[in-house]
Amino acid sequence: MSVSAGVLALESRPFGWLRSAPAPARRALLAASVGWLFDGFDIMIYSMVLTAVLAEFGITKTMGGVLGSLTLLASAAGGVLFGMIADRYGRRTGIISSVLTYSLFTAACGLAQTVWQLALCRFALGLGMGGAWTTGAALVAESWPDRHRGKAVGLMQSAWSIGYGSAAVLAAIVLPRYGWRAMFFIGALPALTAFWVHARVEESPVWTDARGHTRASLGLIFSPAYRRVTVALIALSFCTLYAYWAFNFWVPALPGVAGRPARRRPGHR
Repeated sequence: MSVSAGVLALESRPFGWLRSAPAPARRALLAASVGWLFDGFDIMIYSMVLTAVLAEFGITKTMGGVLGSLTLLASAAGGVLFGMIADRYGRRTGIISSVLTYSLFTAACGLAQTVWQLALCRFALGLGMGGAWTTGAALVAESWPDRHRGKAVGLMQSAWSIGYGSAAVLAAIVLPRYGWRAMFFIGALPALTAFWVHARVEESPVWTDARGHTRASLGLIFSPAYRRVTVALIALSFCTLYAYWAFNFWVPALPGVAGRPARRRPGHR
């Protein structure tokens, strides 16, 4: 499809491609970016309050790491789960359900009275965390034209860092005054965005056109036609995420954790 000279002139300017896009595409990008931004915010709250959580429950650094890893493992399952929801019920429904899941269970972490309650909430919010990117990226990819799809998805990805930084700023303000539970309660606020997504964001035209047609199973991505690409991308994602989370999970809490004496087991001298 040809592009008019006026559109090409606008797109040649910085972020002109963003201004020239149809309003539904921009709203889809905003919805996906906000969902991914708050995903980064909610997941990093735990790292910001980790030292206080270790002291509150009297658990070891090893258990603190297990709780963090539990969330990441759940996010892998959440990516598949919410991807199936997005395929069956729509991209918009997938975004709304994933945002509600990680927001409400982040707040529930603030109500936990035992380490097992905290672990359960961390697992549940991890499911929603895994769905935020899956559903949001699908909506953006299917709402933007080919020539701008990469830029739109890249802009969405950058929102996660904004959420991470916001969690750090808020922790510096809230944590010393109101404690670690208040940080988790604030993590419920992203749930409000679900109402805006429901009211203002249109469903993916690609999904709408394909609705009611026979859909392929998940196993299709491992068929001979796609197996090499699938395996390569899984390996790339595994190495990237392993390297990132192996050290970044502990960085915000490192000074406090390093200075905290190891917990002694009963009877140990």
